[in-house]
Amino acid sequence: MSGVTLSNVVKKYGDVQVIHGVDLQIDHGDFCVFVGPSGCGKSTLLRMVAGLEETTGGRIEIGDRDVTHMDPADRGVAMVFQTYALYPHMTVAENMGFGLKMNGHPKEEIRKKVTEASRVLKLDDYLTRKPKALSGGQRQRVAIGRAIVRGPEVFLFDEPLSNLDAELRVEMRVEIARLHQEIGATMIYVTHDQVEAMTLADKIVVLRAGIIEQAGRPLDLYNDPDNQFVAGFIGSPAMNFFPGQAAAGLVTVPGLGGAEMAPGLTNIGTGAVTVGLRPQHLKIVEGETHRVDLSEQLGGVAYHYLTAQDGTRIIVEAHDQNAPAPGSTVGLSFDADAPLFFDAESGLRLR
Repeated sequence: MSGVTLSNVVKKYGDVQVIHGVDLQIDHGDFCVFVGPSGCGKSTLLRMVAGLEETTGGRIEIGDRDVTHMDPADRGVAMVFQTYALYPHMTVAENMGFGLKMNGHPKEEIRKKVTEASRVLKLDDYLTRKPKALSGGQRQRVAIGRAIVRGPEVFLFDEPLSNLDAELRVEMRVEIARLHQEIGATMIYVTHDQVEAMTLADKIVVLRAGIIEQAGRPLDLYNDPDNQFVAGFIGSPAMNFFPGQAAAGLVTVPGLGGAEMAPGLTNIGTGAVTVGLRPQHLKIVEGETHRVDLSEQLGGVAYHYLTAQDGTRIIVEAHDQNAPAPGSTVGLSFDADAPLFFDAESGLRLR
């Protein structure tokens, strides 16, 4: 079994602490995605698992082995980086098998492993080509193949699709998901793109400033976020947030034309709260409470960008092709069961 366990893991650079006591269990065969804004520590945490960054404190286990201070080559991991780093003078087959060759593996064993990896990655027709004759997506598949032939316990991906164009990103997302289904290995994947996280992950770990804000299945984080940061980060377009005022069991929301909500929460108290509504839970109706700034028509779906009278910026998702004119005014209605409520000061979810 090749799960990964992080126990109170800490990383410091001198006096600066960038990872703050992370505890995480990744089960064998999981596809776990680290996601968060730039500088949140996701790549640092991945490199600590790989052994490319020294662990300042805590414990890292792969399977039943403590690998905290073990050399990278002995950890049973293989890493795929953002850049392909292929040898330009070698063929695809030579690039994929080079690591095994350097470690003294027999030629026949290397050939078999390269053949199997090329089958999985659909590279059979490209084995004799050199990298300059490949597309960006094909080069990244070769880099993944180089990791596969090593037969690692854990695959580590550090933003592997960042250098690809939009169409290739989608194609490679599908390829990586299919690869995980076929080989069933434990995979840890770093990205700043929450769409990649939602589409690939069995488990998402949302990081901010070196701390895990929430970890769980993608739809659990989407439907039941623990705080305003997770609610705003998971989902595309992002959740709308409205300042509200709670009193006598009701929340008044100026950004929704003064609408009153009855959340039925015993801990909501009196004072400022933040109300969250996803774009699909809002609907444009007749009225003059919101100015239309822009409409994006994408065919099957449209996104309307509005500004409320109190200055709140709002995104509304619609599934028709009747876009309101920019500069016009409209009203908004909302699904009464959809709002989420957050403490205005701490950002924690009110339940």
